[in-house]
Amino acid sequence: MAQEKLDWAMPVMRAGYTGRGITYVVIAAISLWTIWQGGQAQGTGDALRTVETSPFGTVLLVAIGVGLLCYTLWRVIDGFFDLEDEGDDIKGFVARVGMIVTGLVHAAIGIAALSIAFGSNGDQGGSQIANAVQAVMSVPFGIWLVGIAGIATIGAGIYYLHKAYTQSYMQKLHANHFTRNWNTALRAGVFAQGVVVTIIGVFLTYAAWTTDPAQAGGLGQTFDWLSQQLYGQVLVTALCLGLLGFAVFLFVNAAHRIVPRISDPDVTNLADAMS
Repeated sequence: MAQEKLDWAMPVMRAGYTGRGITYVVIAAISLWTIWQGGQAQGTGDALRTVETSPFGTVLLVAIGVGLLCYTLWRVIDGFFDLEDEGDDIKGFVARVGMIVTGLVHAAIGIAALSIAFGSNGDQGGSQIANAVQAVMSVPFGIWLVGIAGIATIGAGIYYLHKAYTQSYMQKLHANHFTRNWNTALRAGVFAQGVVVTIIGVFLTYAAWTTDPAQAGGLGQTFDWLSQQLYGQVLVTALCLGLLGFAVFLFVNAAHRIVPRISDPDVTNLADAMS
C-alpha cells in the first residue's frame, strides 16, 4: 500500500501512545502518592477508580479510555499492514500477531476506564486477570493456553529488557534535542516495563503450573509481591518511578516515533545521531 494511503494512521498512533502514556502517569503518580501517605501502590483497576473520585475524573477517564482504544486500533492497523516493516517470515509474523494481541489487551483497560467514567464499576479489582484465567482454564486445554500465554508474556518482558539494554528503540525515534537529552529516562522506562511484564508472565505461568487461577495477576499483584521482598517499598517506589519514565517514553513515541512504511525515509533516527 502506498505511503500516502497510510498517512491517516499517524494521528491514530499519536492518540494511542498518548492515551497509554496518560494511563501510566496516573498509575505511577497515584501509587507514589499512596506510598508517601504510608499506603500501598495501586494496580490499574484501583488507580482508575481513584481517578473517578478526583476533580475532572470523568474527563480523564474518558481521555484514557478513548486513547487506549486508539492504541488498540493502531496496533491492529500496524500489525495488519506491517507498518513497522517486520516482514512476512515467521519472526515477522510473530511480531505482528504480538502487536495485535497487545492492542486487544489495552482495549480491555480502555473499556474498563470508560465503564467507570459512565458509572459502571463492574469487577475491575485486582482479581480481574485471575477471573479471566479461571474462565480460560475451564475450557479444554485451557491450562495449556494459560501456560503458553505466560511463557509468551515472559518473552515479551525479556524483549523489553533486551530493548533497554541494547537501546534498539532509538532506531524508531526522531533525533532531536529532547530525545538526545532524555534518553536515560527513556531507557529506564523501557527497563521498568520489562520488569513488570516479566513478573506478570511468571504469575501466569505459575498459575498454569499449579492450576490455580488466583496465582495470576497484573500490575497490582506485581506491586504486592515486590513489597513483600527485602526493601520492598524501595523496590516498589523505584518501579513506580521507572513507570513514569515509561510514560515519558510513550509520550515521546506519540510525538517522535518513526514508522518505517509511513515516515520520511530521510529522517535521522536517534541511534544514528547518538553514534
